[in-house]
Amino acid sequence: MSDPTQHPDSTRFLSLEEAQQLIGQEVGLTPWLEITQARIDQFADATGDHQFIHVDPARARAETPFGGTIAHGFLTLSLLSCLGNQTGTVRIRDCRMVINYGLDTVRFLNPVRCGARIRARYTLLNVTEKSPGQYLIKHRAVVEIEGEEKPAMIADTLGMSVR
Repeated sequence: MSDPTQHPDSTRFLSLEEAQQLIGQEVGLTPWLEITQARIDQFADATGDHQFIHVDPARARAETPFGGTIAHGFLTLSLLSCLGNQTGTVRIRDCRMVINYGLDTVRFLNPVRCGARIRARYTLLNVTEKSPGQYLIKHRAVVEIEGEEKPAMIADTLGMSVR
């Protein structure tokens, strides 16, 4: 029998009380995602950031300590939307929508090299009813790089669930 608190994308839909019981706990781990040059190039085109360390493999190999191109830090950050939908991030049951409310903290700790695989580990930090039917949910996302001890990024994300 399926768990009624689970959605097909693995997001957890819980009552406020159930969500608050998970504060401080890891609530999700995503599958690995390969960071390809095509993805990096598409992000460069979308943002206008065509710095050679991202889009010129030969020059990045010759002129940087990275051995090739690296993903934009903001590409890694933007992937939290996709990654968060693949794992057990917490949402409040019976809400119509979740609005990106921003970030409290973001730190880029380790470059993501082209061809690397990343995943995100989510911990629920806080759930607060800001007003009737509006719940602010804070997760910590630690983006890991396969085979590396130091994470690529740590970000505290905010989502507002609205009934």
